Amino acid sequence: MHPLERIGRHRLERPLGSGAFATVWLAHDPELQAPVAVKVLAENWAHRLDIRERFLSEARLLRRAGSNRVVQVYDIGELPDGRPYFVMEYAGGGTLADLLADGPLPVRDALALTAEAARSAAALHEAGIVHRDIKPTNVLLHTAPDGTRRVLLADLGLAKSLAQASVLTLAAGSAGYQPPEQAEPGEGIDERADVYSLGAVGYELLTGTVPGPPGKVLPPRRLRPELDEAVERALLRALEPDRARRWPSALAFARELDRLASGAPARPARRLDGVRGRLNTVTLALAAVLAATAAAVAVTVALHRDGNGDGEGVRVADSTGRVTLTVPAGWGRELRDSGWDPRALGLTAGHEPGLVVAGDLSRWPDLKAAVDGVFVGVSAHGDVTAKVKALAHGGCRYAGARTFTDADWHGLVRAWTGCPDGGSVTESALVPAGGAAQPQVYVQVRQRGDDATDGVLRSLRVT
Repeated sequence: MHPLERIGRHRLERPLGSGAFATVWLAHDPELQAPVAVKVLAENWAHRLDIRERFLSEARLLRRAGSNRVVQVYDIGELPDGRPYFVMEYAGGGTLADLLADGPLPVRDALALTAEAARSAAALHEAGIVHRDIKPTNVLLHTAPDGTRRVLLADLGLAKSLAQASVLTLAAGSAGYQPPEQAEPGEGIDERADVYSLGAVGYELLTGTVPGPPGKVLPPRRLRPELDEAVERALLRALEPDRARRWPSALAFARELDRLASGAPARPARRLDGVRGRLNTVTLALAAVLAATAAAVAVTVALHRDGNGDGEGVRVADSTGRVTLTVPAGWGRELRDSGWDPRALGLTAGHEPGLVVAGDLSRWPDLKAAVDGVFVGVSAHGDVTAKVKALAHGGCRYAGARTFTDADWHGLVRAWTGCPDGGSVTESALVPAGGAAQPQVYVQVRQRGDDATDGVLRSLRVT
């Protein structure tokens, strides 16, 4: 069969995605003079009347919703071979899953986006529809030419009217986002099923992790300690296995998230227009797990020459006094010193000595923001070297690996140059030079100009 080039009046440009039952194409509508999305039933299901009816039901439900918070359907038709298709609004800003490719989002952004998704679900509920499969890949972002953004729900392939949902007998949903009542045939569901899924979406936006099974969800502050307790309570209420204890509606959940977002600390904005920012996942994770006070505190230690050939430096220490090092004077303006969770590097979770020092800590999570500084974390378990070997920095150019050795430390140093801020990154895994297995130390250096990594590593002391 010849590949499709047109569907109706729409010229196909490229596939946007394929699932078990259908393919979605980006197409151009010459009458609207605009891009559209065209969803076509897969050939291998064309003979199944039940699948065909489910496909058409999705189009009808989308049309019935009639909300600008849900992907809109413009037209429906049939190919010459009998396969149905429908033409939809194209959301060119990508999905929430695209944003998550760069790691957890800033708190305010995550709360606001989850609130908008909840309002989209509420629009479906008002139309008498329950989605049953809300997850990051089904939450789309549409950015208008003036820069305004809409959050849209899509893919109603599992959606049902609330009247039908009360007597559903088949399990549905995606692991991690599925409430327990959707996993048990015959339970029946209502709009609180979508509230659970929305809670899972918010949890993932804030932690970068899909929550565990219902009733076994790890409190999000274990993964991101600086989260406010009220944020954790709101998410865990949405993720209650007992639906009677959840938020009573998606709108109630949205209002609470709005309230929390209004009080959340501002963070450097991430791009929400679907073009993936080149944030470094590890840098962002380290910033998230530093068990520090809400704001950076100024380093007040006097400058001195550290004798390592790098000129004036500032000597800094973590709150336990176990970790000390010297950094160039311009780097030593702000310090967070109360430890880290090695889980950020994929090691055993816990609380270990650590610090981050930089000229401006608010810029630390973003590789596009110019900043010089150092992160140091001690780990008593796992293999730091193996984890450093697995790191990558999107947007930077890998410059190779080398061995570092001095009187105190031996280990691996990997480097990236040409990063988006015009600087470089080095990642180091160190063990004592005398051959002892402990302590292991992870060091990340961000810098512009001459490479100061070796001077920083030579100055490092861990007791």
